[in-house]
Amino acid sequence: MKNNKLSIIVPAYRQGDTLVKNIRKITSVLEEVAPNAYEVIVVEDGKLDNSFELLEKANIPHVKIAGYGSNHGKGYAVRYGMARSTGDIIGFIDAGADLDPKGLKILLVHMEWYGADIIVGSKWHPVSRVKYPWWRKIISKVYGLYVKLLFGLDISDTQLGMKFFRREVLEKVLPRLLVKKYAMDIELLAVANRVGFTRIYEAPIELDWSQIDSQISKNIYRSIWDMALDTLAVFYRLKILHYYDDSSKRKWRYDKDLQMKVNIG
Repeated sequence: MKNNKLSIIVPAYRQGDTLVKNIRKITSVLEEVAPNAYEVIVVEDGKLDNSFELLEKANIPHVKIAGYGSNHGKGYAVRYGMARSTGDIIGFIDAGADLDPKGLKILLVHMEWYGADIIVGSKWHPVSRVKYPWWRKIISKVYGLYVKLLFGLDISDTQLGMKFFRREVLEKVLPRLLVKKYAMDIELLAVANRVGFTRIYEAPIELDWSQIDSQISKNIYRSIWDMALDTLAVFYRLKILHYYDDSSKRKWRYDKDLQMKVNIG
């Protein structure tokens, strides 16, 4: 996008030697979109393998590496990276090879078209190209209905790991968030909508489930259950407690890792 610096957060967990290859693909796309006006912040969510060292050794231009010792979850990793970003437009993409990073360019084009506060990659956009097992399609559709019932958001796919936000959205929303794992996406979108950032639109992506990391696939059922419970907790805080509202009397503390004041209840 013209005259805007881009920041892309890539949360990574046990990616091993595939991480360097995937980061090179991401930077290749960003060079087309915003030559020399971008940064990629890779957040190692628990330094549990050699991913960090391999990426440092690769020394890829415009790539910054951050991380911490123990695993906290994708949501925490994304927030950790966003707290260190300097861009006007800030996004994230999952580190795996299942999502084609060319979708970043498509999302940015749609963001400009719509004048969006937030643009969300969607498996269910009519132009998306998706290779996805039938059982995952069912789970995704059911979760989408669950989210629509709870929050009333007109978004068909809240959980896909490719999104962009205007900086002013994150400056107001990030400090309010609590979820550290996979339901961070719906918490971020629901709270943004609640505090007035209602221009949330979807864009097409390309996804190939066969390229997903086997470790993620093994843990999928536990992740789905945890996400469903966390989503219900977001609904309770948003609709019943009004926890995220400006009028809510929240307790705050400065989180040294996230480098911001955050809610603690």
